Amino acid sequence: MAAYAVTRMALGALLLGAAALLGGCAAMSEQECRTANWGEQGMRDALDGYPRSRLQDIREACAEAGVRPNEPLYLSGWEAGIVRFCTPQNGARWGRDGRSYSNSCPPQMEAGFLDRYRVGRRAYDAEQNLRRLQSEQTSRQRDLDRAKDDDQRRRIRSDLRDLDRRIAYARDDLDRAEWQLRQGR
Repeated sequence: MAAYAVTRMALGALLLGAAALLGGCAAMSEQECRTANWGEQGMRDALDGYPRSRLQDIREACAEAGVRPNEPLYLSGWEAGIVRFCTPQNGARWGRDGRSYSNSCPPQMEAGFLDRYRVGRRAYDAEQNLRRLQSEQTSRQRDLDRAKDDDQRRRIRSDLRDLDRRIAYARDDLDRAEWQLRQGR
């Protein structure tokens, strides 16, 4: 159990580091700023789940290139895209894919999106948990194959039985989550 907590902490630290690196990336390159179709860019950003505040990041990135975004065109594209993004069906898909949500949906659309997003995210998380346990089981099986000492083999077999139970529970969790996801079609 302690190894599980350490693994989760290490994964959390890795994800935070990756997020920090990605957050440091410019919203658009100089070339993209110079050649942008601002309506399409707004649409793309909305469909990628970016909040309206993404325009500020673009303003800053493009200012370095000496380009000023066409804000009315960008916002018009973003408004059209966000309506397509903030559907319950897309929320389910977004969550099932394990993608994070950036609070981009307008309040009148957010509840439906978030309800289905959470159901999809539960399925994603359940699948990730099952995969992690299966990987742990494979690793412990290799340990058993290499073990020479009978006491060590006995401990590893006990760990494997525990993992078998945890995997069965994880499969049940995934089945339930997938069933809930299918119910909301």
